[in-house]
Amino acid sequence: MRKGKQITAGLAIAIFIFALASLSGKIVDLNINILPGSFITHTLMLVLSIIAISFFKDQVKYKFAWPKIKRIFKPLLFGLLTPIVTNLLMTVINKTAGLETGSHPLINKISPWQLIVFVLFYASIAEELLFRGFLLNILKPLKAKGIAILKRRLSLSVIISGLAFGLAHLILLASGTEASYVMKAVVFTSLLGIIAGYYQEKFDNNAYAIIVHMSGNLVGVVGILLS
Repeated sequence: MRKGKQITAGLAIAIFIFALASLSGKIVDLNINILPGSFITHTLMLVLSIIAISFFKDQVKYKFAWPKIKRIFKPLLFGLLTPIVTNLLMTVINKTAGLETGSHPLINKISPWQLIVFVLFYASIAEELLFRGFLLNILKPLKAKGIAILKRRLSLSVIISGLAFGLAHLILLASGTEASYVMKAVVFTSLLGIIAGYYQEKFDNNAYAIIVHMSGNLVGVVGILLS
């Protein structure tokens, strides 16, 4: 497959999987109390991502291995710091603009244990499999191009996969979520996606992206449980 077609196909497939999974989550209701509404979304996302990775295995070259303990501290730290910095920044911006921050539409529809199992763990794995496991890897032809920030090189493939992940959260607007919260979610997930992509690319291992994502979600989950 030519590089241009590979990049275009990768982006189109990732957008299609995310949109289809999100739409299915709103349409299909399993009516099972122990499963939150997001279960269908992330299950379909997980399954379709695995299919896409398998179909494009020559271009994606997916890798997952248990990370070395000494290498996980920085991904964990930056994952934890991302929501803290984002919340502080967006709180200042929203207060300056006189806007309410709002909250995620699932917050009042999900129990504490569901929050831990299906948001902290399940959603993190499903989303990283799609946006880093599949999309970032299939965008590898763009790896040679990039920019340097704080003495760290961010490849164009990392930046695009991160921004794609962030912009995908604009779909929250369709559920009636307040625009101020959606903007915060887009900024947070874009930054988190870029950091997750950086560490995946650095170690060529999807496990590091999942660690970053889980640690980023952990801050929000703990905040909700303590509120």
